[in-house]
Amino acid sequence: MSDIQAKSDPAPPKVETRYTIFSIPAERWAAGFREGIHKGWSGFVWLLQMLIPISFLTALLQYSGWLHRLDTLIAPIMGWIGLPGAAALPIIVGMLTGVYGGIAAMILLPFSPHQMTLIAIFVLISHNLIQESVIQARSGFTAMKAAVFRILASLITVALVSRWMGNEAGGPSVAADAGAFQSQSVSLMNYLMDWALSMTQLSIKILIIIMGLMIVLGLLKSFDWIPALVRILRPFLRLMGLSERVGVLWLTAVVFGLTYGAAVIVEEAREGNLSAADLEKLHLSVGINHSMVEDPILFVALGLNAFWLYVPRLVTAIAAVRLWGVWLRIKGG
Repeated sequence: MSDIQAKSDPAPPKVETRYTIFSIPAERWAAGFREGIHKGWSGFVWLLQMLIPISFLTALLQYSGWLHRLDTLIAPIMGWIGLPGAAALPIIVGMLTGVYGGIAAMILLPFSPHQMTLIAIFVLISHNLIQESVIQARSGFTAMKAAVFRILASLITVALVSRWMGNEAGGPSVAADAGAFQSQSVSLMNYLMDWALSMTQLSIKILIIIMGLMIVLGLLKSFDWIPALVRILRPFLRLMGLSERVGVLWLTAVVFGLTYGAAVIVEEAREGNLSAADLEKLHLSVGINHSMVEDPILFVALGLNAFWLYVPRLVTAIAAVRLWGVWLRIKGG
């Protein structure tokens, strides 16, 4: 009788424990650190396996000079988005290397502030495409889709901003000065040694940042603070058209960048907590709108208006995610 009664009695309600920073047991600190260190190292190794070969091939392409000959492929498009043909050079360099490469090419040519702003918007959305598209492909997206969406977002955003600001494509031509951007006359060995030193410094930075992010995320999970953080982010996620489940991942990519964000995303995706639709929308959003602290500040330092460096990208990311959501609903139903 007592066995029957025990089976029929309802289970006691689960009591949710809320910890403060002063009441967290030592074992939870230890568990959070262990999980963070394990996932941090795993994410670091995963990232380096892609970063090193892609960076090496890009460095060889840049040294050979072919990188600076590719500008002729997109020069005809420049007029449509309100830029002179020579703007193809910093855009191509930025797309294949990164924000720093795009800036290095841009400041060597006599662009107006208006033209520099448009170039900055394009490069902020579409930079380091090969490397970051491969990274996105390994963490829930496809490389081709990631690259195409970012390029289209860049073209549409810059075209609209150009018309809003007033088109200056007919201004002074800088095409004659495009040859001013030349790679330094250094030997291949010295060039590769410089690349290896830069890659080593970058790897150390990546290790510190990813390890720190993963430890923080592990502690948040161990302390059961993730739900509270998601509640704080809820209005922003709703505005962005994203699920609450991707809140911490979205924040990581927006603050620290796509490379670091993807390393966190892939670790979370392995746990199976995110649907394919959640991952697609997240990647679409952060592909357009990531590294919102460091990258725009680089262009602000050149005297560009911060409004155009932040707001158009944010609006484009919101529109892209919501349109993609509509497409998924149409496709699914």
